[in-house]
Amino acid sequence: MRAIAALQMASGPQVQANLMEAGRLIAEAKTAGAGLVVLPEMFVIMGQNDQARVQVTEEYGSGPIQDCMVRLARQHKLWILAGTIPLHSDDPHRPYAASLLYDDQGQVVARYDKIHLFDVTVGENAEVYTESDTNMPGAQLVVADTPFGKIGMSVCYDLRFPELYRELARQGAEILVIPSAFTEVTGQAHWEILLRARAIENLAYVIAPAQGGYHVSGRTTYGHSMVIDYWGRIRGQLNKGSGVVLIEPDLEAQAATRQRFPVLSHRRLLM
Repeated sequence: MRAIAALQMASGPQVQANLMEAGRLIAEAKTAGAGLVVLPEMFVIMGQNDQARVQVTEEYGSGPIQDCMVRLARQHKLWILAGTIPLHSDDPHRPYAASLLYDDQGQVVARYDKIHLFDVTVGENAEVYTESDTNMPGAQLVVADTPFGKIGMSVCYDLRFPELYRELARQGAEILVIPSAFTEVTGQAHWEILLRARAIENLAYVIAPAQGGYHVSGRTTYGHSMVIDYWGRIRGQLNKGSGVVLIEPDLEAQAATRQRFPVLSHRRLLM
């Protein structure tokens, strides 16, 4: 099975309940033919405040959240990209927002720590977000070799930095994964536009699972998880709530298009 599924959730404050919902969606995706499933950012907890996430931080390689991902990968014999899991850094108050890619044997084959942190004021109601208060930024780009293609890893706010994706494409990425928790305001304004732009600019597939619904903190996330092909065409999307959307990348057609339309090799403004 070569299909990839984006899983949409509306996570709450209870880790165990969120893991159960993730397990349900993973089983649904497997039944639908997925070989790789991608969970949204903060799939494991959307609490009353950002400190709730810090309180469930795990050491890399051990803990109930990671143990659950290993078990689900082995049980369903599929690959899982766990949107973000809080993993310890040198600062106990600022874990990494780590995206872990598990193979179908439950082994971690890639880890990406979210680089760009969401420190902004949003909308007329002046919603303030300061992710850097409770997150340590990562520093390394990651492209992972998988049976589904070369996957360039990123998370949410990274989406606004096209140079990151151009470098992932330069390193061979064919598929860009962007687990997210976009706000309602920014989602309505920019989500689809940015996702399709990243696909078009890099002639890459985009897999963008999202949080979609109302959360106990009072925050509403936009949802609209999407799978987009290398020509910028939306091949599937959701609205709000939980769900699954799939795509089966055609890497041969993508490679042929990149050869006929070699925008990636035409770049002249080199850093």
